[in-house]
Amino acid sequence: MAPAKILVVDDDIAVRNLIHRFLSKQDDYVVESAEDGKTALALFEQLNPNLVILDVNLPDTTGYQLCQEMQGRTGVFIMMLTSRNDEEDVVRGFEKGADDYLTKPFSLAELGARVAAVLKRQRTITPAQQQGIVLGDLLIDPGSREVTLNNEPVPLTALEFDLLHFLASHPGRVWRRSELLQEVWDYDYVGDQRVVDVHIGQIRRKIEGNSNKPSMIQTVRGVGYKFEAPSSSAS
Repeated sequence: MAPAKILVVDDDIAVRNLIHRFLSKQDDYVVESAEDGKTALALFEQLNPNLVILDVNLPDTTGYQLCQEMQGRTGVFIMMLTSRNDEEDVVRGFEKGADDYLTKPFSLAELGARVAAVLKRQRTITPAQQQGIVLGDLLIDPGSREVTLNNEPVPLTALEFDLLHFLASHPGRVWRRSELLQEVWDYDYVGDQRVVDVHIGQIRRKIEGNSNKPSMIQTVRGVGYKFEAPSSSAS
């Protein structure tokens, strides 16, 4: 198997070099690094990385903007790296398409575990999964990775699509957060399980008429979440 390509973007030279040296010592990775957004985008085009480790604060842009731009070009995995730990910053990172979020200071062991875990995920859809899902006025097309509701496109990040598609594929089934992390993230997530709640909240705001009283993605108190098929407005 070819080595995974990783791009490290951080304006702090000490942090950038530390991550670069640590990951470069492993045979499974090819690593490049950049100190600003302009250099990062140029390397992104050349390298076509599997994963970008992206600092939030950059001299010429923000990690959030760069995350959105990179994910708009490819299905690259994004790990946000920042000294902030406010929930708003975590939510914003996931809104822009981040797959994981690591706060400074961090241990190299944790970084290594997170990187390995993210790279285990697969975004490819097998032929058996290509069949679209039609539930009332909600259409989920795994082939094009597009979602429409009442014939209107719903803009979802890669992880939001994966989570919605999985839940909608098992209507009525109750899933614990730990089960969703294993099934959708496809690994034993080593971070905060609130990552599930953040993504559920984002999906609800995009597909529910009233996200405070969701009808499709329902909370099962003390357990987790389940998906209930919407009724068609054509009835």
